[in-house]
Amino acid sequence: MATMSEWLVRLHFLSLLLLCCVSPSSCATIKFITSDPLVGLVGCHPHQIKVFTQFKNEFDARRCNHNYNGIWCDNSTGAVTKLRLRACLTGTLKSNSSLFQFHHLRFLDLSHNNFASSSLPSEFGNFTKLEVLSLSFNGLTGQVPSSLSSLSMLSKLDLSQNDLTGSFPLVSNLNKLTVLDLSHNHFSGALYPNNSLFELHHLLYLNLAFNNFNSSIPYEFSNLNQLKALSLSSNGFSGQVPSIFSNLTRLTLLYLDRNKLIGSIPLLQNLTMLSVLNLYENHFSGTIPSYLLTMPSLTYLDVRGNDLTGSIEFDNSSTPSRLQYMYLGNNHFEGNIIEPISKLINLTHLDLSFLNTSYPIDLNLFSSLKSLLHLDLSGNSISPASLRSDSNIPLTLAMVFFKHCGIKEFPNMLKKLHSMQFIDLSNNRISGKLPEWLWSLPQLGTLNVVNNSFNGFEGSSEALVNSSVRILLLESNNFEGALPNLPLSITVFSAGTNNFTGEIPLLICNRSSLTVLDLNYNNFTGPIPQCVSNFTFVNLRKNNLEGSLPDMFCVSASLRTLDVGYNQLTGKLPRSLRNCSSLEFLSVDNNNIKDMFPFWLKALPNLQVLTLRSNKFYGSISPPNQGPLGFPELRILEISDNKFTGSLPPRYFENWKAASSSLTGKEDGSLYMVYEKNPYGLIAYTFTDHIDLQYKGLRMEQANVLTSYSAIDFSRNLLEGQIPESIGLLKSLIALNLSSNAFTGHIPESLADLKALESLDMSSNKLSGSIPNGLGSVSFLSYINVSHNQLKGEIPQGTQITGQARSSFEGNAGLCGLPLEESCFDTSDEPQPQKEEDQDQEEEEEVLNLKAVAIGCGPGVLLGWAIAHKSYHLFVR
Repeated sequence: MATMSEWLVRLHFLSLLLLCCVSPSSCATIKFITSDPLVGLVGCHPHQIKVFTQFKNEFDARRCNHNYNGIWCDNSTGAVTKLRLRACLTGTLKSNSSLFQFHHLRFLDLSHNNFASSSLPSEFGNFTKLEVLSLSFNGLTGQVPSSLSSLSMLSKLDLSQNDLTGSFPLVSNLNKLTVLDLSHNHFSGALYPNNSLFELHHLLYLNLAFNNFNSSIPYEFSNLNQLKALSLSSNGFSGQVPSIFSNLTRLTLLYLDRNKLIGSIPLLQNLTMLSVLNLYENHFSGTIPSYLLTMPSLTYLDVRGNDLTGSIEFDNSSTPSRLQYMYLGNNHFEGNIIEPISKLINLTHLDLSFLNTSYPIDLNLFSSLKSLLHLDLSGNSISPASLRSDSNIPLTLAMVFFKHCGIKEFPNMLKKLHSMQFIDLSNNRISGKLPEWLWSLPQLGTLNVVNNSFNGFEGSSEALVNSSVRILLLESNNFEGALPNLPLSITVFSAGTNNFTGEIPLLICNRSSLTVLDLNYNNFTGPIPQCVSNFTFVNLRKNNLEGSLPDMFCVSASLRTLDVGYNQLTGKLPRSLRNCSSLEFLSVDNNNIKDMFPFWLKALPNLQVLTLRSNKFYGSISPPNQGPLGFPELRILEISDNKFTGSLPPRYFENWKAASSSLTGKEDGSLYMVYEKNPYGLIAYTFTDHIDLQYKGLRMEQANVLTSYSAIDFSRNLLEGQIPESIGLLKSLIALNLSSNAFTGHIPESLADLKALESLDMSSNKLSGSIPNGLGSVSFLSYINVSHNQLKGEIPQGTQITGQARSSFEGNAGLCGLPLEESCFDTSDEPQPQKEEDQDQEEEEEVLNLKAVAIGCGPGVLLGWAIAHKSYHLFVR
């Protein structure tokens, strides 16, 4: 049976088919030229070969030696008519590029290259003979030049997967366009009825997904009556869907998911060719129209995450349902919906998660679904009797999701499901031991029992060895004793937050496929196995490990995350870590490591997080040349509670590229391992890194976030001298802690440039002068502490500062003004008596001002406190 990922392949195949059919006659009149311009030159004019060589030389093109890359030339003229260089160029695409000397191009494919930060040159508009233009996956920025509307011969335009901005690009003259893909960019604004898009009457494939369009869906979409595939996914389209589909009778694929659409599900019964309908995560209400269940071509229906109610009913049609994929989760259906669903005998994938049914679901009701592979009942109560071994359930089942179901005993009905590949029983109340028969299921690849109360394994410690399990997730249970001998096929093993003891077994070094090892928050002792350098993600945090880190990291190491914080490690940082060019996250905090600052780690091109806190590091943190620190991608540097000395040179914070750029993303500090299931049936487990920071005056332990943040903590060292003004270059900095050192001089005025700053701690230093007035206008600054310095003058009166605790400014004899009691005005002269009405008015204004202060400081106080980022994604079908 086809999976949803195969539907995506078919969708892509449609575009490729259209691409190949653009101009079939040209295929007989062109000659292929390999990426080596000295081979196969027949048919190409020497000047054209020279231009091609010049174009390649504008980039790093060392990866272009593939037989699908090259140029094709017209036999009669020798002019280049087709150019394809995919996934092999790195550099900037400039407006004076040699590319634009190919005036006879009909086909141009430069997709999947690295043109990061390049804008789209207007010179593309000079290719007036161009029929196919593909520039996807290139990192292009800026707006689409209006000159593209001059490409009147264009049939396929693909600008997807870039960083393009602006409103919908001008396409008024592209009357021959059949394929238009603008997905995964940052286009925004409204689609108005007079948009040139609605003049493209030959359009077959339109993809606007993953942008920021925010209008209602215009009725003028009905003009595009040749459309076969339409995707408006993941935008901000709102309102009711207009009656546009009576004209779009050729549609086979319709994606309206992840918008803000309301009202009833649109009328679609005329779409007899529709095979895929995705309405996931909108605000549709009412019932599911009965005709949807028997549409002649519909095989995929996703209405999860809406406000649908009522029951599910069949119409009187004699047409049998062709539905194979049916996703109904996270709605508000009423009554018994399981019984009518049991009549959909062709179903292979069924999602009924989080329906909050008023009755336990009996698994026996699915016995008629003889082709069922995927069943998700998460968030519902399941009848305990139907979880027993005598339950009558489809033996074809390969994936079950029973998360958050309140299950108390292990479901023995799984024992007879020999096709089972994926089991998710996380977040239940199951106790006892994992049954020994589980490891005998011949195709089981993933087992997730996170957040239950399991305490061990039935059978011997060797019971797992010959299992087919590749992903084993045991986190947050009560497992104790030694680790079992892991399956030979294991790739991911997560057993954090348990009570495992003893040494980490050396047998894990024989698991050649293992990439993720997560044993944090246990009671392991002894040394760290030398083979950790073989893995990609290693988390051994909060154990009792001892000895030194193994110095065995070879050049080919794929390590991205190494977290050994809160152990009893000694010795020095292993110098072989410099070989780990993929390393992004390194945390050795709260150990007994004695070493100097690791300047040699700046050779790692991807290192984003470095945490050395609470060890015995010593010496200067300034480079020998007294220049910038020089870590190219560093965004979090945490070195507090050590014995670092010396001063920071003026240019210290220059060239911190990652911390100087804006950061975007969604925050989620709720989980350590995040489970995701996207609309296409793929499962993802995201492993996130932790970091502890002194943030807003508190030690925030186990903060974690799924997006990037920027923070610096140099507190509790022996640093001295002035704080460099270059600190103001770190535009994305959210937390800065320089407390408990011996810094002198003024607080840098440039701190006012840190508009994202939320937490600033400079307490317990020897700073003098006044507090920069600009800090009063840093709107996100919800915590500031400059206590116990030698500051003087008036405290800036911005609401984010005056709303701080008095203790944040104490210990500075010369400071005055709110929130301190010391006034900045001379009170030696006796004030003039006020009239009673003036005094009443002043008291009223004071009350209003205090209210304003309270309101002003509110949002900053409520900001999230998770600081670090790194994700490791695993996908399984």
